[in-house]
Amino acid sequence: MHAIAIAQNNATASSAVRVAVDLAKDVFELAFADASGRIVERTRLSRSAFARAFDNRPRLRIVMEACGSAHHWARRFERLGHQVVLLPAHDVRPYVRRNKTDRTDAAGLLEADRCGDIRPVPIKSPDAQGVQALHRIREQLKAQRTALINLIRGLLREFGLVIAAGAERVRPATLAALEDGDNDLPMSLRHSLHHLLEHIGLCERGMQGIEQELDAFARRDRRSQLYLQAGGVGLLTATALSASVGELARFDSGRHLASALGLPPREHSSGNTRRLGRMTKRGDSYLRTLLIHGARSALLAAKLAQKQGKPLNRTQEWALALAERTCHNKAAVALANETVRRLWAADRRGLAFDPNHLSTPRAH
Repeated sequence: MHAIAIAQNNATASSAVRVAVDLAKDVFELAFADASGRIVERTRLSRSAFARAFDNRPRLRIVMEACGSAHHWARRFERLGHQVVLLPAHDVRPYVRRNKTDRTDAAGLLEADRCGDIRPVPIKSPDAQGVQALHRIREQLKAQRTALINLIRGLLREFGLVIAAGAERVRPATLAALEDGDNDLPMSLRHSLHHLLEHIGLCERGMQGIEQELDAFARRDRRSQLYLQAGGVGLLTATALSASVGELARFDSGRHLASALGLPPREHSSGNTRRLGRMTKRGDSYLRTLLIHGARSALLAAKLAQKQGKPLNRTQEWALALAERTCHNKAAVALANETVRRLWAADRRGLAFDPNHLSTPRAH
């Protein structure tokens, strides 16, 4: 009887063609399914056991949520000959039934993979992951710098010392206060304020070092060089777009790319009534913020060029006309949307970015 049970288990395992993995730090939940989608095996593995779980198995379709260490495991399992699919977390969530547990999450991944209309996330290279890590570190350093600046402002204000607006004014104003022996600052606080200034300097030097690393990446990255041709796209936006999205041409159209980044308006339509709301805000919020901030700068530059009587390209003319009809922020979001769609067209066709081309005809 024991031999029969083992044979049945081996036969069940061999019938599996797909496996969903619910990733965690120490424990991994696996659900194997056959060609019909029926779950035929479940197992829960430690990290060390999971690393060896697919070494001697026939080729499987491994489905994971695109988060945490998914890209690391995806690269490892692809080298073993398996097909790896990473699904966006927000698209998987509706398929998780009942209570949220590791078992239901794994089952939800299998169901989401069967859906067929969810666009997988491309597996990132170590270089792309490294660039994204540099961006996260820079954001953390920037947040620490801002917090320290605000702390110094608040502490000095308690002693009647007000620093004018502007981050660049904090250091000279604080140093002047520390050198002034007539104010009420106690000596113990003067030492601590000096240490805070040193911390701010460390953050700034760290950010500068990261920007140098990003600049070196952009110089050797073909996609970043293309993105830098667009107005409102600088070093941070270009490298973040290259590392986060990868090949823009993998999307069916520029509209699909903009939708993946959450830039188009949310639609509420029924019958002959069509209503457009705010941005959908899907996808990478950090990348979307960079694109919109860059579009705001490009829009301000276009307004300045218009005041100075300088010639404008078609994109600038369209954006300024839209800003007059709506508002600056809406025009900036629309300009970011337009920029992304035209970058897709340039990448798809292997051409340089053309600021005089609009992605779709518009009536004004």
